[in-house]
Amino acid sequence: MATSHLSLEGVSYVLPNGETLFSDLNENFDQRHTGLVGRNGSGKTVLARILSGQLQPTRGRCVRTGAVHYLAQQVSPRADTTVADLAGVQGVLDALKRIEAGSSAQADFDVVADRWDIEQQLGQALAQQGLTHLDPITPAGVLSGGEAMRVALIGAQLSDADFLILDEPSNHLDQHSRRALIEWLHHWERGLLVISHDRQLLARMDRIVELSSLGLRSYGGNYAFYAQAKAQEKQNALAELDRAKLDRRREEQSMRQQRERQEKRQARGTRSGKQANQAKILLDRQKERSEQSMGKLRRLQADARLELSQRVREAAAQAADDLHIHLHESPNPGVAPRNVAELENVELPFVPQATRTISLLVGGQQRIGLLSTNGCGKSTLLKVLAGRIDPMAGVCRVTDRVAHLDQGLDILDAQLPVLGQLQAVNHTLSEGELRTRLAQLGLDAPKIAMPSGLLSGGERLKAALACVLYADTPPRLLLLDERSNHLDLPSVQALERLLTSYQGALIVASHDHAFLEQLWLTDLLVPGTEGWALMPVDHLAACQLLAIADKSGK
Repeated sequence: MATSHLSLEGVSYVLPNGETLFSDLNENFDQRHTGLVGRNGSGKTVLARILSGQLQPTRGRCVRTGAVHYLAQQVSPRADTTVADLAGVQGVLDALKRIEAGSSAQADFDVVADRWDIEQQLGQALAQQGLTHLDPITPAGVLSGGEAMRVALIGAQLSDADFLILDEPSNHLDQHSRRALIEWLHHWERGLLVISHDRQLLARMDRIVELSSLGLRSYGGNYAFYAQAKAQEKQNALAELDRAKLDRRREEQSMRQQRERQEKRQARGTRSGKQANQAKILLDRQKERSEQSMGKLRRLQADARLELSQRVREAAAQAADDLHIHLHESPNPGVAPRNVAELENVELPFVPQATRTISLLVGGQQRIGLLSTNGCGKSTLLKVLAGRIDPMAGVCRVTDRVAHLDQGLDILDAQLPVLGQLQAVNHTLSEGELRTRLAQLGLDAPKIAMPSGLLSGGERLKAALACVLYADTPPRLLLLDERSNHLDLPSVQALERLLTSYQGALIVASHDHAFLEQLWLTDLLVPGTEGWALMPVDHLAACQLLAIADKSGK
């Protein structure tokens, strides 16, 4: 087995619209388990694809030794693919079948190599993940987001790669699966790069590398060390900003006093000349010299002000490492109806028997958290409520406007720019106001003009939220499926604030307990051996909420 490392040598990348995403990156990724962090849109996924060889840099080069396996952040299997396809072993299985049928083609033997027991390995891995109901030929399209991610992670495990690059691998995973992932990676003895905002996962890394507008910076410790170092950097940057502002005020005061002295000297000279009855030509020359001197002083002071202002701007840029994300409240949807949705003996498709049938009444201002293990039917339930799929039996009634932000963000057209899609649903606000609101989400002018499919996962989510919540007619029922995925921490906090003020009915499926605790939920909908149970949570403390969630995941 080769010892793998990945090296960046002067790597730059320019987006199709001409914007430079990052430039002149130099870094070595070795056997240390490394977490890559950064704000949404900073270029983490692009950098991961360059490191894996899927994308070529605009300038510079990436040097790779050993086999590299890359797991993308968005696992979206097509309907015509299978579990084996998603695990990356379908080609090996096909070659084995041809050999068993009598093929002697060298290409088939090259594909198989020493993986003659790959089907058994896949079966064992599925069993270890609690996915015994799946087999290699199971259609991948019927998997939940969590199940698809677990199968993709099995593919990474079976790849026998020397270096793994995992982009947001804990997305969609329940707590049990997340803990299993962390434990597996902890015992992984080869190269590892994890792109994540999951602090629980980052806590087990050997070092953290941050990608920002300033480039790449390595911190020799786990996330706690990184957070402490960033806090100290922020404190130092704020102190430097204060010093720069103070120096600017002092210098401006000194320059003002200088100008006043110069003006007084000039005035005295003019008065003296007139009192001495000097010839006009002498007075004019004196005035010219004085004006030249004043002009020179103004130029020198202007240069000094520019230098001081630049120092303040640089200090402010260092201090403002967390871009402020602002989400406006959506328009008031009006008086809340008594009920907005009703499920009457609904049977959910592609769901285990225990959680297949559900009856549910959703009030106009009810706030429900969906907590369960992967594969119990959370996403399917939301799709039925949204009218995306039909139930196998029973009746689903939705009496008001509904918006559904699913895991794939199908609400966005990947071919169209964000601004145009927002304008299509908001005819009230001016283009300038819409641009401002998108900018407050961290979506600048170049990003809102490009096809939304080219945006990062976090940026696409912000764009989808804008199209839903800033619409002329806001939804009365908002369905969110793992919507804290892909978001950096400041953006998650902004989303929490917005959802807290949302005045319609809310149903949120999430494995992020901290996120759910901030939403002022009225109820929890959890699965059990006898089906779904709706539990009021007004009286529950945060620790009790976590205990219920963990219990449902066992």
